[in-house]
Amino acid sequence: MRQMTIVESTKAYEAWLREHLGKELVAADLRTKHQRMAQGPFPFLRATYWRWAETIFDVCPDLKSAPPVLAVGDLHLENFGTWRDDDGRLVWGVNDFDEAAEMPYVLDLVRLAASAMLGCPHVGTVRTICANMLKGYQRGLANPRPIVLDQDYNWLRQLVVVPNNERIHFWQKMDSLKPLKHAPPQRYVKVLAGAMPAPKLKMTFSPRTAGLGSLGRPRWVGVAQWQGAPVVREVKAALPSAWTRANGGSRAIHCFKIATGRHRAPDPWYAIKDRIVVRRLSPNNRKLDTEGHPLELISRKYLRVTGRELAAIHLGNGNQKTAIVHYLENRDPDWLASAATRAANFIRREQREWRRAQR
Repeated sequence: MRQMTIVESTKAYEAWLREHLGKELVAADLRTKHQRMAQGPFPFLRATYWRWAETIFDVCPDLKSAPPVLAVGDLHLENFGTWRDDDGRLVWGVNDFDEAAEMPYVLDLVRLAASAMLGCPHVGTVRTICANMLKGYQRGLANPRPIVLDQDYNWLRQLVVVPNNERIHFWQKMDSLKPLKHAPPQRYVKVLAGAMPAPKLKMTFSPRTAGLGSLGRPRWVGVAQWQGAPVVREVKAALPSAWTRANGGSRAIHCFKIATGRHRAPDPWYAIKDRIVVRRLSPNNRKLDTEGHPLELISRKYLRVTGRELAAIHLGNGNQKTAIVHYLENRDPDWLASAATRAANFIRREQREWRRAQR
């Protein structure tokens, strides 16, 4: 069967979104997504997980036999950030699990490595990138645990401490959101109210546009005053992973299950209720981006800790450690570099095709 073009694939995926979201689909955000997809390979990768799910086994058919795990799916360099756990400790790790599904574990590694190649070009060689990710991943397999920054990882803690200008910028962004004259649909209001630190707080509501992969889904912010200062919660619609749309399998929503795996120190404000993901927004949480921090994101230490975090996630549900170790021991040393290069080259070609189609 002929593979769909990227334009045809986008139309088919957005029709699938409409089937799930109906009138809640945010058409303006889809137009924003189309524009961002044309800007370069890295934003294209971030915006098109459904296309990755459709094509990765055509690009890298040898990956299909790897042991399956509950995986992140839409993994990339900017899908890591900080939060506070139940004990108030500062934790760093993957913080977006919208596309989590059961799939061969290697796909997370390949996508992460490809994102490093596309997001930080000319900064590190593919072999160096992949060797350090794998080194961290193997350490995580041997000793899976969350990345808690209160005592260890001083170098990482210094990277993710929120500077005052970013704290100010956060509240400026919140202030710039336009309050709605009418509340969002009642099910979103109910989840926002239930996530506040006290019952019956008076909230103002605003739509919000954020991220790339989830553009098109409704996203709402609720702001309330509590004990002398504002508190912010965000909700967005949760859908089955686009992986299952392309490859079958359970269409259950796995984001909470993977986020709270046994080797995680989860964010206590992250939850899913009534097919809605809810989380706290705070100026104290930080993620690094490829535009402002390419050297930090591609450093050997950072690449290793991303691999370590990923291993802890993969071992958080199920019991595939022995199978994963055996698979790694029987791979060619350059398997990850080869697969990531093929994936990155395919994404570059697709992005050029998309850009030409938008002219």
